[in-house]
Amino acid sequence: MVELKDLLTGGQVQRVTRWSEDVLHQPTAPIDVFDERLHSLIQNMFATMAAADGVGLAATQVDQSLSLFVFACPDDDNHLQVGAVINPTVILPEGNKRHLVSEDEGCLSLPGAYAPLARPDQAICRGLDHNGEPIEIIGTGLLARCLQHETDHLSGMVFGDRLSGRSRRHLYADHDALAYRYPDDWPISPKRDFDPSRHA
Repeated sequence: MVELKDLLTGGQVQRVTRWSEDVLHQPTAPIDVFDERLHSLIQNMFATMAAADGVGLAATQVDQSLSLFVFACPDDDNHLQVGAVINPTVILPEGNKRHLVSEDEGCLSLPGAYAPLARPDQAICRGLDHNGEPIEIIGTGLLARCLQHETDHLSGMVFGDRLSGRSRRHLYADHDALAYRYPDDWPISPKRDFDPSRHA
């Protein structure tokens, strides 16, 4: 059995895929082999998420169409929750237990842009851990949003798909205005502080 703490370091930073790429718009394949190759991918995903200052990262965001995401995200009590979830499903509250909260949401695959999106303030995520053992995460606050966002990725959905056309246009405009900061291979190459086209 591999300890999660052994997967949090030692990975190689990967390029984050962008919304224009097909891998982000297709359902992912389930995982049924829990081997060194999978653990290496998880290490790389943790390294990439940290380099990009993210709180969650789906396998599709490192160009792997597999049902897996990692997270390092605070809950509503500001407790940092860290893990990897394989073949996840999310259960959302219904009826009078369902409370929507609209907050700015962003995506590492559309860096620099944010838009308000209403999501339930609680979520339960069930799946398998890195060793193939059943796992359940109860998410509140930002963690609830993260669990929903990353599970969406694994079904081929980006959060922009949940926005109105007008909100999506504003989101893309904000991204376009800051796109110069993010090289094509970001976060392998760090963010820029200047627009290279204006310093040629």
